[in-house]
Amino acid sequence: MKAEAFAPAKINLTLHVTGQRADGYHLLDSLVAFADVGDHLTLTTGPEMSLDVSGEFADGVPCDARNLVWQAAEALGWAGRIHLEKNLPHGGGIGGGSSDAAATLRAIAQPKAEIPSDISLSLGADVPVCMLARAARMRGIGEQTEAITLPKLPALLVNPGIAVSTGPIFSALQSRKSAPMPAQIPVFHAPEECADWLKDMRNDLEPPAISVAAGIADVIDALGDTRDALLARMSGSGSTCFALYPSLKAAHFAAYEIGAAHPDWWCRATLLS
Repeated sequence: MKAEAFAPAKINLTLHVTGQRADGYHLLDSLVAFADVGDHLTLTTGPEMSLDVSGEFADGVPCDARNLVWQAAEALGWAGRIHLEKNLPHGGGIGGGSSDAAATLRAIAQPKAEIPSDISLSLGADVPVCMLARAARMRGIGEQTEAITLPKLPALLVNPGIAVSTGPIFSALQSRKSAPMPAQIPVFHAPEECADWLKDMRNDLEPPAISVAAGIADVIDALGDTRDALLARMSGSGSTCFALYPSLKAAHFAAYEIGAAHPDWWCRATLLS
């Protein structure tokens, strides 16, 4: 068997921390969308497991059982060679490793029966929503996912090259029980409507992330200053941030602005859905 898989970047448009369980896991309520940029995987069935990595962000990616891609394949009893083209920055809050694992599960399972949710959740809280690879609401510790219809959202993703770990971000969180999103998410017909609604929502991890890595605030400010930006916010636990725009042309123009001012930052104009 040889299969190709695409692992899109996951963007948390909102991320509300609504509680904490006795076992320490945090409860979340998050509206998630996926980009048309991401990692690529090629899987070839064979007698033994092997993993090699190429791409812009290959450095530092483990090529053994520490990698979620390897763990996902083993969870389904699969063996063979996996090539991972790593295009997304790691430690960036856009679900790179989780999306890679989900793409691996999808590629191996086809056309088999649906993968049990306990397998995907065992690989990480973001893996179940990454299995959908489309706009969704994620709740609980990540096990509750509900597909949501969003309009295509032109966006710019920016990572300043700051890798942050989730643990210190949650440790710096001031409140672990904040209000969830409204029970019903409205139907949006245009990016402007969605951005206006999102302004009243939050990423509760943004303030603690900035306290750990102050450079994140510089990225949000730079995005907010671009022409036609509708909203600028951090994704996940950082450090990747995003801005929404009324058109893809506006997002590409903003990418030019940001890229000229900060050539060392990773910038990608994209459509979220």
